[in-house]
Amino acid sequence: MENIQELVKSRRSVRTYDGREITAEDKAKLCAFMENTPNPYGINIEFKLMDAREHGLKCPVVIGTDLYVGGKIKRVPSAFEAFGYSFEMLVLYAQSLGIGTVWLGGTMNRSAYEAAMELSEDEMMPCASPLGYPAKKMSLRESMMRKAIKADERLPFDELFFDGSFDIPLTEEKAGELSYPLEMVRWAPSAVNKQPWRAVVGGNVVHFYLKRSSGFGNHEALDMQRIDMGIALCHFDLAAQELGMKLSFAEEDPGLSHDDGTVYIASYRID
Repeated sequence: MENIQELVKSRRSVRTYDGREITAEDKAKLCAFMENTPNPYGINIEFKLMDAREHGLKCPVVIGTDLYVGGKIKRVPSAFEAFGYSFEMLVLYAQSLGIGTVWLGGTMNRSAYEAAMELSEDEMMPCASPLGYPAKKMSLRESMMRKAIKADERLPFDELFFDGSFDIPLTEEKAGELSYPLEMVRWAPSAVNKQPWRAVVGGNVVHFYLKRSSGFGNHEALDMQRIDMGIALCHFDLAAQELGMKLSFAEEDPGLSHDDGTVYIASYRID
C-alpha cells in the first residue's frame, strides 16, 4: 500500500452504508488481500466474509449492508496485538478501494458471529467489521456517536511520544524522519478514541507502550486496548516502510521507568 497518510487521514469509522453490494471485482481484490495480511508476531489469522442474512448477524449501529468480515486467531501470547495489526492492514486496504469499515468488538450478537467463523476451542474472533460503500450522509445516531467520543480529535504529539525517557516529551522537530510514522500512529483508530499508545524514542529504537485507560482492564476474552496497540504498530510499520526505512521488530523491554498501568508492548529498531 502506498500513501499511508492519505489512507489514514481519509478513513473514518463507517456505520451507515448506501445499500449497494460490493462489486465482484472489489470483492475479489479483498479476498486476495485477506490471504496475505502478515504481522510482526508471525501469528496466522484467518479472515472470512460473512452474509448477515445467512448467519443471523446483527449490529444495531450498522445500516445499509449485509456483508461482514471477521478474523479468527489462536489464543496465544500477543494474539490481540497480532490481530490488531493484520486487521488494520485489511481495513486500510478496503479504504484504498473505497470500501467503508468500522471495528466491532461489542455492539453485535457475538455468538452468531463466532458461530459463522466456525471457531475451534483454542481460537477467538476478537473483532469484525461491516463492508460496504459509505452513504453520502451519516445517520443521526452515527453523528452523535462520533461527537460523543470526539472521533476527529487526537492528543498532541508531545503527550504521546517521548525522547529517551517518559520524563522528556518528544517534539516533531526532534523526531526528525520518525515524525511521519509517529504521526500516523497518532492518527490511528482506537476503542472509544482513547489513544492508549505511548512511544519512547531512544537512538534508532522506538519502544511502544500501552497506557491503560480507565475502564479498559486486561480482559482475557477481549482486550481492546491490546488490539489498539496492534493497530498502532501497523501504522508505524507501514509508514516507515513507505519512507524506505528498514525495520527490525523485537520484544525486548528496555526497563524504562514509567507510570503504574503502563505496559511495555514491543520495539522497532531502524537498521
